[in-house]
Amino acid sequence: MKVLVAEDDQLTRDGLVEILTAEGYETIAAENGRSAIDLFQREKPDFVCLDVMMPELSGYEVCKQIRKHANVPIVFISAKSEEIDKVVGLELGADDFIVKPFGVKEVVARIRAVTRRCLAKTNDGPSAANERFHMADLTISPAELRAERPGSQIDLSLRDVQILRMFFENANRVLDRPTIFRTCWGLKHFPNSRTLDQHISQLRKRIEIDPKNPVIIKTVHGVGYRYDA
Repeated sequence: MKVLVAEDDQLTRDGLVEILTAEGYETIAAENGRSAIDLFQREKPDFVCLDVMMPELSGYEVCKQIRKHANVPIVFISAKSEEIDKVVGLELGADDFIVKPFGVKEVVARIRAVTRRCLAKTNDGPSAANERFHMADLTISPAELRAERPGSQIDLSLRDVQILRMFFENANRVLDRPTIFRTCWGLKHFPNSRTLDQHISQLRKRIEIDPKNPVIIKTVHGVGYRYDA
């Protein structure tokens, strides 16, 4: 899923790109409203994060122009915190309004919620990408960004789903780190094994009953990981 981030403050823009990339989104960034429109028309993103106060065109104006041609999810992220600002944004067709300063957990939770609604709208018929699948006692629901086992529900990121699907589709095969990076991070070059290992460790803490003795994602020392169906 491709996300356009339009924000004139570089630190905030870079922070949002980092958060979204970690969640598994492909990101493109604009530093003003005019660039946001140009990027939207050229790249056709699935999702848009807009600052309200930007040079050349405001976020409100960008939202108006996008809504003339597309119904993609739009989230405003702005320092404007008055209720009227939120009302204006939502009346223009935005799906959510996040006030700065924001916490990483808040942004992740809001983005996942809007993504679920987006996936639900586009999931009109059978789709291999959105079909539920099972790993051990876990049921993974890609369209809901969730996994379930009896008595437990687990929130997932897009990247979590990509990783779990890859292991499911390659059951009983050892997957080395470069292969996982290429498929789930979209990277041709293998940057740092710690990035992957840390992500797998955090994922295990959420999906494994006993993360120290995993049954879903097993380590194959010196090579990579494996899921035994």
